[in-house]
Amino acid sequence: MSDDLAQTEVEESEPIAPTPDDRLAALEAERDEYLALAQRVQADFENYRKRAARDQERLIAHAHQRLVQELLPILDDLERTLEAAAKHEEAALVDGVKLVEQSLRKALSKEGLVEIEATGPFDPHVHEALLTQAQEGVAPGSVLQVVQRGYRLGDRVLRPAKVIVAADSAEA
Repeated sequence: MSDDLAQTEVEESEPIAPTPDDRLAALEAERDEYLALAQRVQADFENYRKRAARDQERLIAHAHQRLVQELLPILDDLERTLEAAAKHEEAALVDGVKLVEQSLRKALSKEGLVEIEATGPFDPHVHEALLTQAQEGVAPGSVLQVVQRGYRLGDRVLRPAKVIVAADSAEA
């Protein structure tokens, strides 16, 4: 009987190898767990993407609202100016237009709009040369005249200044 007992102890101490069906079932369970995790992560990312898009739309709408609120008083000034023009009050019309222009410049500068300096040497990064013209006493490559003002918003050029540039008198 001691041999039977010894045989039983040996059988109990040896690990039982999993059958191929058990191993397949464990691998399928692990696969399903990873698939569920991947689907949750994908759904979370999709929700994040939609939330970020909504937040961006709200931010843009808020920025538009703020700018429009800044421009409404200017619209009111224009209406008053047009009323004065209808009454043939030239002095009031000129004053009204000046007031509107000042108000608009102030509102746009609050938003970060800055006029590009268009005097001195020509800079192709902020100026657009429409033509060159020879002129005595002016250094070649200098800005002679501003045809249209240029503007930048922060560090970005929105519209380059359109200028006439002094040419070398030998080129003319």
